[in-house]
This record gives sequence, structure tokens and C-alpha cells, in this order.
Amino acid sequence: MTKQAILVSILTMIIGIAGGFWLANKPQSMEKTVSVAEHKPRFYRHPMNPKVTSSTPAKDEMGMDYLPVYADELSPTSQPNKGRILYYRHPMGAADTSPVPKKDEMGMDYLPVYEGEVTSSKLLTISPEKIQKLGVKTEKVQYRDLVRSIRAPGSIQVDERRLHVINAKFEGWIQRLLVNSTGQAVKRGQPLLEVYSPDLLTAQQEYLIAKQGEASLQQASPQALATAQQLTRNALKRLNYWDIGQAQLQRLQEQDRVIETLSLQSPVNGVVMEKPAVDGMRFMPGEILFQITDLSRVWLMVDVFEPDLEWVKMGQAVVVAFKAYPDKSFHGQVGFIYPTLNTDTRTIKVRVDMDNAQGFLRPGLYGSVELMATQQRHRELSIPDSAILDSGTRQVALVQVDDGRFEPRTVKIGHQANGFSEVLEGLQDGDNVITRANFLIDAESNLKSALDSMSSAETMPEPESSQNDAAMSGHEHNQHVMEH
Repeated sequence: MTKQAILVSILTMIIGIAGGFWLANKPQSMEKTVSVAEHKPRFYRHPMNPKVTSSTPAKDEMGMDYLPVYADELSPTSQPNKGRILYYRHPMGAADTSPVPKKDEMGMDYLPVYEGEVTSSKLLTISPEKIQKLGVKTEKVQYRDLVRSIRAPGSIQVDERRLHVINAKFEGWIQRLLVNSTGQAVKRGQPLLEVYSPDLLTAQQEYLIAKQGEASLQQASPQALATAQQLTRNALKRLNYWDIGQAQLQRLQEQDRVIETLSLQSPVNGVVMEKPAVDGMRFMPGEILFQITDLSRVWLMVDVFEPDLEWVKMGQAVVVAFKAYPDKSFHGQVGFIYPTLNTDTRTIKVRVDMDNAQGFLRPGLYGSVELMATQQRHRELSIPDSAILDSGTRQVALVQVDDGRFEPRTVKIGHQANGFSEVLEGLQDGDNVITRANFLIDAESNLKSALDSMSSAETMPEPESSQNDAAMSGHEHNQHVMEH
């Protein structure tokens, strides 16, 4: 190769290397220039309201610097518009929030929560160690038979159908009072008092005259004899209608003479509840002399609260305990459900029919009643009562999404029985719910923020003083839960 050719080759190599070096370094220089240009603030925005901007650095009414906005933040592909900042949350997931930017105890900035992020903030994340430490337990939502027993107070009353009144059907005077105290037990047919009455004397005389006329017409025509017999029967029936006993009528027929004083007898076995009758008193037709009640069967009047009414059915079995007999239990069944409600106590009267052959149950006796729901309801989707967090305005259950992640859900509760509540809305069969939610709320969860995210964004108070008051109120509530 000639000397000239070698020189040309060397020059070509030098030019190629130089060109490659220039091409390699020129884009970097341009990218750096563009990068520097992009990281110059385009404008400055209000730290709490992104809609308020300024072309130059400025401070808001609280003395906070406006935040710079760069070109890459405005790019729709790099970061979408997140909307208004609702609040700032703790960077480590603690329950503390702030309406303004701040730092935690380690110097880390609180993270902004935007309007568009509220749906993703519903989930609560808790480490397995904390779950074990808190003793969190879960139970499946499933269909159960909600068979309920209702407890209610009740008292013994007399059976109104077994209350008997002894009154006078004629005018007269009490000659002798044979039963002279209330509460006294009497037997059926037992004489209560002896009376004197001109009306009774006249009725006896009419009977004796009719009887004599019947005897004198024994040889007369059959028609005349039948008429005389009818008069005799009518006279005797009149005395019977006036409550003169068969034994006294038999005595009248046998001795054929008027009995001056006749007795009124008890129609039933029972107890004297009222005794207006007094020795020597005059009485008029219709006047009440005694009230006697048969206590072999009594009523138990039970006050059932309004929400329990649908569980009470006719014929339902009832178990009753009385303080007077602590070692005994008594049984009965629902005989009647009254149609009206007591507006003062919001209770409905339920009548229980009870046997009292041994006489243990006395009117006025107070008892504790358990009504057994014998009619089984259809199976209901239900959860344990301990899984429900009731704020007074709504009810929430914590659902386990996966290990360490929980979602608060608003639920609608129906019937409650045997420690379980019927779920009408909010949960599905097979969901796992936390049954020790109070510990989770107070100790480790960010439930307050999660529940707030389920509501409208306008529920977040904007003034700092209102936020601080709400935070203090929530903290005091958590302390109250832990103390109890």
C-alpha cells in the first residue's frame, strides 16, 4: 500500500470517530436542555384548592407557600387529574388524618387523598401480627334458623269467664250471713246467706195451693188435671229461677208448708272476691251480694314489646317462673293477643291460659315469662350480633377481603334471635365478617377514614378548627371504647 493510501485511511477513521462521538453526545445535550426546561415551574397552585393558581410564587391566607406545578404534572399521559384534595393521611397507614400538609413523627410527609381515590381507600390493611395480637376473629355469613324465645314480665289475673255474681232477684232482708269474709273458699252448693222475703213466701204459698188443686182434680177430666199440673210446675219453676236450691224445694214439697227463711247457695267452687252483703241488710232486686271466682284456671297477662309481636302466635308454649316458687316452673299457652297497643309503654297485652288446680297461682302474682317460638321461620341470611357496628344512624360490618385486608360495608338488619341478626342488605352468603370489630376499630384500623370515604366528599369539614375538633372527638370516643 502506498503512503498516500495509508494517510487517507487514517483520516477517514479520525473523521468517523469524531462524527460518532458528536452524534452520541448531541441528543444528551438536547435532552438535558429539554429536562431543565420541563422542570421549571409552569405556575403555582393553592396548597388546599388546586383551582386557585398564581403565575408567581405566593402564600395563602394561612401563610403556606403555593405549590409549584411542572410540565410533567400537566401531561395527561404521565399523571391524570386527581381532583380536589380531601385531606392528608398518615404515610404509615395510621388512623390520624390532617386537613393541611404536615409531617409525622419520623419526618415523613402526610400523603394527599384526592376525590378520585376515595373508592380505593375503603379497604383496611392490617398486618398479620397485629391481627393475632388483637385476637380478631371472623365468622361466615350464612343461612340459619332464627328461632327466638321472648322474655317479658307478666302477672296473674282471674279468668273473667270464671267470675260469678250472686245477686238478688227479689226484695228481702239478710237474716244470717253464712260466708262473712272475702277470700274465703267456698264449694259448689254451699249456702252463703239466709234471707227473708215476702215475695218468697207468696211464691211458696202459690206452689202449695197449686199442689192442693192438682190433688183435688185427680178424678176430674184429663184436661182439667193437666191444667192443674201445669200450674204446680210453673210455681215450682218460679222458685227455682229465684236461685232456691233443689234441696230446699224438695223440703218444701215434702212438708207442705211455707219455709220462712231460704238460703242462696254458691254456684261454683271458688273464692269470695267481693262481699257487699252484711247481716240484717235490706236488698233490692238486682243488687250484688257476692262475687265468687273459680281459680282452678287463671290468666297470665304478659306485656310484649312492639318489635317482638310478630314472634307471638296463638297456642304458643309459655314457661313462667315466679319468685314465690323459685324451685318450680309453670307452663301455659297463648290464648289471646289483644288488638290494641299501649302507647305509653309500646307494649301489647298477651293472655296466657294457665292451669291452677293446686292453687299456687294467686291473682296479682308477678312472674318472668319466656315465650317459646314454636312456629319455625324460614332460614335467614344472618351474622352474629357482635359483628355489627351500630353508630346510631347506620350499621356497618367489616368484611375480610383477603388476608389482612378488610372492607367496611353498610348493612341493613332485620330480625334478631339467639345472638344472630338477619341481613337484609349489604352482605352475601359466604362472606367472612369480623366478630370482634370494636378492638379492630380502636386499636389498629383506619376505619374512620374508610367510613368517611363511603360518604360524599362534601362531608369533610374545610376549616382546620372543625377538623381538629372532629379528630379530638373521635379520639375521645376510641378511648371510651377501650376503657369499657
